[in-house]
Amino acid sequence: MKVYDQVVELAKRRGFFWPSFSIYGGESGLYDYGPLGVLLRDNIVRIWKESYLADDAIFIDTPVIVPASVFRASGHLDKFADLATECSKCHNRQKLETVLEASGFHNIIKTVPEANEFLANNVVKCIVCGNRITSATEFKLMFRMPSQGSVGDLYLRPETAQGIFVNFKLLNNFYRNRLPMAVAQLGKGFRNEISPRQSLIRLKEFSQGEVEVFVDPQKKFWKDFTGSHRLNLLPRSGAPVTAEVTSSEAFPLMSSNSMSYFIDKTASILRDVGINLDSVRFRQVPLNDLAHYSSDTWDVEVRIDDDWVEVVGIADRNDLANHEKSSGETMSVKMEDRTITPSIIEPSYGIDRIFISVMIHSFRTRENGFKVLSLPESVSPYHAAVFPLVNKDGLDKLAESFFASLRKKDPYVVYDQSGSIGRRYARQDEIGTPYCITFDSQTLQDSTVTVRERDSAKQVRFRTDDLVSAGIIGNPAIRDAFRPSVPQ
Repeated sequence: MKVYDQVVELAKRRGFFWPSFSIYGGESGLYDYGPLGVLLRDNIVRIWKESYLADDAIFIDTPVIVPASVFRASGHLDKFADLATECSKCHNRQKLETVLEASGFHNIIKTVPEANEFLANNVVKCIVCGNRITSATEFKLMFRMPSQGSVGDLYLRPETAQGIFVNFKLLNNFYRNRLPMAVAQLGKGFRNEISPRQSLIRLKEFSQGEVEVFVDPQKKFWKDFTGSHRLNLLPRSGAPVTAEVTSSEAFPLMSSNSMSYFIDKTASILRDVGINLDSVRFRQVPLNDLAHYSSDTWDVEVRIDDDWVEVVGIADRNDLANHEKSSGETMSVKMEDRTITPSIIEPSYGIDRIFISVMIHSFRTRENGFKVLSLPESVSPYHAAVFPLVNKDGLDKLAESFFASLRKKDPYVVYDQSGSIGRRYARQDEIGTPYCITFDSQTLQDSTVTVRERDSAKQVRFRTDDLVSAGIIGNPAIRDAFRPSVPQ
């Protein structure tokens, strides 16, 4: 069984995520986050947000319902669509790109006439029943809402970016008219996917963390930096390379200092949330496959089993000029002796895809068959679990009192007294809890407890008072006792 399938099974059983509206048969492309999933997702978002706050980014929150005029200016009304196929036999509907790849073709096709000509001259089969596909149609990806009288059509946004662009002048005034300027937004996006699938990977409603970095178009400079990672780069021309991305070394491959800086920053964020960078690649999108708004894009892709899945896109955009032309409002600013309309570098993070990638990269199976999520402490839903070995002899009362005291210092702890101690350890390993604290007979004698570390299964005794006063996460005594841990 693929790791992806095992993680999806664990996620549903342990309360990370599951299909929405399941009692009514479910709805493809819609998923709920369960109790543990909400905590894990919030921790991933916190790391993303803190990383950009450290770069002086400002944050905004705009509506998910957007007037058609905004998307007419941005080009989405005319160009935000996919080519779709529908099998005449089984009526399965798929993206043209998907059925082409399944039949061994990797052509990039942009228009319906081009698609129909290709299908007429090549044998492309339905991926479900094997029937030949003979035609394609254009499939609009935005959800249109009913007309609202004089307001006109409204749409559910397919990206959060436009809410930032239309507020550029207000945001720049708040930022004291400085450039470069980074503006971030976390929120929901909506896309009318042709064939939603693979749980959190292709959704109709999804979470995005988008950052719009406004820079001088002549320099596209953010800041000097020294790259901190060796990254797998796949440029559109030339052979794949593994290189350290620095502001100087990146120029032969990347369009600007800003592009290379935010590629390196994205690598740091993915590493910090628990994704192995050896299984990440940065792929420059071919010119004939760029989105309508982009002059250069690098897709950040994570290996999931045998596939590469895009989790972040870093694009070089120029949307402000379109909104200036359409709205009549100036989007230019003064820099020294020049008046400019800023260019935009956009790192766009797919939070749901990063979420499932973190789970997959943290998942492993012990020799005894037990499952473990080796999540970083910083993203684990719970930091520690507290157990009484048995619910008698006063151990349960001591454990409950300790739990109440520890919880005042760290709310991300859980109490568990159900089942054997082995089952409780296994349960916490599966959900990624780094430490388990057990009250046993020795606790009655010397007020010490057993602390078990998840990845190594090593156990060390600590005094309860020391754990309450210093906490669990960040406690130097715990760090020294268990690091580096050796997975079993």
